[in-house]
Amino acid sequence: MDLLGTTSSVAISLYALLSTAYKGMQAIYALPTNVSSAPAGAAASDVLPSVDVIVPSYNEDPRTLCACLASIGDQDYIGELRIYVVDDGSANRDAVLSVQSHYAHNPTFQFILLPKNVGKRKAQIAAIRRSSGDLVLNVDSDTTIAPDVVSKLVLKMKNPAIGAAMGQLAAGNRSDTWLTRLIDMEYWLACNEERAAQARFGAVMCCCGPCAMYRRSALLLLLDQYETQLFRGKPSDFGEDRHLTILMLKAGFQTEYVPDAIAATVVPNRLKPYLRQQLRWARSTFRDTLLGLRLLSGLDRYLTLDVIGQNLGPLLLALSVLTGLAQLALTATVPWSTILMIASMTVIRCSVAALRAGQLRFLAFSLHTLINIFLLLPLKAYALCTLSNSDWLSRGSEVSVADSNEKLNAIQSQKLAASHGTRNDG
Repeated sequence: MDLLGTTSSVAISLYALLSTAYKGMQAIYALPTNVSSAPAGAAASDVLPSVDVIVPSYNEDPRTLCACLASIGDQDYIGELRIYVVDDGSANRDAVLSVQSHYAHNPTFQFILLPKNVGKRKAQIAAIRRSSGDLVLNVDSDTTIAPDVVSKLVLKMKNPAIGAAMGQLAAGNRSDTWLTRLIDMEYWLACNEERAAQARFGAVMCCCGPCAMYRRSALLLLLDQYETQLFRGKPSDFGEDRHLTILMLKAGFQTEYVPDAIAATVVPNRLKPYLRQQLRWARSTFRDTLLGLRLLSGLDRYLTLDVIGQNLGPLLLALSVLTGLAQLALTATVPWSTILMIASMTVIRCSVAALRAGQLRFLAFSLHTLINIFLLLPLKAYALCTLSNSDWLSRGSEVSVADSNEKLNAIQSQKLAASHGTRNDG
C-alpha cells in the first residue's frame, strides 16, 4: 500500500516540476513585444490584398447567421472584400434562404448552396475553389468579428513568410451559464498564454477555426492534402483547423496570433455538449500529434517543451490522481500531498491569470481544475482509445446574438483601457 502513496507523490512531484518549467516559460514568452513580423517597408505599401471571407453554415439559426454576416459586412477594411456563404445541405434551408434574400442585392455577398451535407472542410473548399482573393478568412457561422479584424489580420499577413494567422477568441454567450463563463476564461488562457507564446516563434500549432486567415498561394499548395486527410484509411472529417495549421508549418510557413483581432463565438452552455466538443477536439489533437512531432526538430526548443507539457503533463496528473484515489479507497488514507500540490498550483495559475488580465474573475477558474481531473482527463483517455471514431458530434449550444455583440464591445473597451499593453483573449 505504501507503493500507492509513493507513486502518487512521485507523479505529482514530476507533474509540478514539468508544469512549473512549462508554464513559467510560457508566461514569459506570452508577454507582448513591440517586434513587428512584417518585413521592412511592407506596412507602407498602398496596395491592399483582396480578401475572401468564407462562412460555412449547417443548420444555423438564421438570427445567428445574420449577426455573423452583419459583422463581416461592417468591416472597416478599405481593400477588396468578398464574402462567400456556403450552406452545407442544411435541413432548415428555407430559413437560410431568408438570409440570402436579405443580401441578394449586395454584390459583396455570394451564397453557395450545396445539394447535400458534405462536412465543414469540403464546404470551405467549395468556396475556396470559387474564390480568387489574395487572402482567405475562415469565419464560423456562429461567430461575430470586430470591425477591424480583417484589417488587423491583413497587416500581420503582409509578411510573405506567414501562411496563417488567427484572431483572439472569446465566448460570445459568456453570461449564459457558469460553464460559458469558465469556457470564456479557458479561451483567454488558450489564446493569451499558449498561442501567444507559440507565436513568439512563428509557430502557433492550431489557428482556431472561428477566425483564421490564410494566404491563398500557400493554401492552394496544401488544398489536396487538406481535403484528403485520412486516419487509418478513413476520411478525417473534423479538426480541420489544427490539421491545416500543421500542414502550413510543414510546408515551411509561419503561423501567427493577432491578439487585437477579436472574434466572439457561441460556446456550449451545458456540460454534455461541452464534453462532446472536447471529445472531438481531443481526437483531432491526438490524430495530428505525430505529424506535429516531425516538425519539432526545425522549430525552437520551447515548442518541444510545449508539446511535452501538453501531453506528458496530463498523463502524470492522471497517474497521481488515480493512485491517490486508490490509496484513499484501499487504506482510508487521504493523499494530502497530492491534494495540496494540485490546489497550490491551481491558486498560483489563477492568480497569475487574474493579474495579467486585470480581472478578479479568473480566480474562479480554479473550478476548472475539478472539471479537468474528473471529466476531461477520463474523456481524453476515451478519445485515445476511440481515435478511429469520426462522428462529428453536435455542439448543441443555444445562441445569444446580443451577448456576442456585447462581448465584442466589452473586450474592445478593455483593450483600449488597458495601460499595461497585455494581450487579451478568447
